[in-house]
Amino acid sequence: MARLTRAEQQAQTHEHLLRSGREVFLRQGFLKATVEDIAAEAGYTRGAVYKHFGGKEGLWLAIVEADADLHLQGLRAALERTTCRDDVIAVLSGTPDDSWPKAAAEVLAATAQQPEITARIAALQARHDDRVVDVLAEHAERLRITPTLPLPQLVVMLGALGIGLALRQSVAPAGDPSAILAHVLEAALTSGGGAEQGGQPLQ
Repeated sequence: MARLTRAEQQAQTHEHLLRSGREVFLRQGFLKATVEDIAAEAGYTRGAVYKHFGGKEGLWLAIVEADADLHLQGLRAALERTTCRDDVIAVLSGTPDDSWPKAAAEVLAATAQQPEITARIAALQARHDDRVVDVLAEHAERLRITPTLPLPQLVVMLGALGIGLALRQSVAPAGDPSAILAHVLEAALTSGGGAEQGGQPLQ
């Protein structure tokens, strides 16, 4: 087997740390997870995490950025199969593992007093939200679905609800989060018509 070049070794280490970081954050949460835990999971020393990502926060941001494209691809593929408003609501109110929203909430709380980190999180989130808005606008137009509020606001609302409901379930479970999201979306999305019938513009 051919030996890996230095660049290939670095890329491999980077990917191993991303994968291990994701697993540890999901299993332990952001606050409980340590750089040592992540490095051990990947089979490296803690120095590798700092070298590649600058620390736990940098690793989290890299994971979020790496996952954004996969999330968008999955959302796009799911929406392409929809044929009506109810299908869209089912896609948007699905039942993902709530471990990631809970970890995201921990990150927001832990980095609230770190302007540089929060600015990077905000920039990543804004880029991702803009791309989600574009995808939703495309399929809302195709299916003649009219949002009752601008799609950028709808996307922000869904993200906030997802994090909030995940936290609530971990502390004081109350109902089915997917059902709650579905009820909200039923009020936020109407079938047929357009902005001239009282709906908001798509963007």
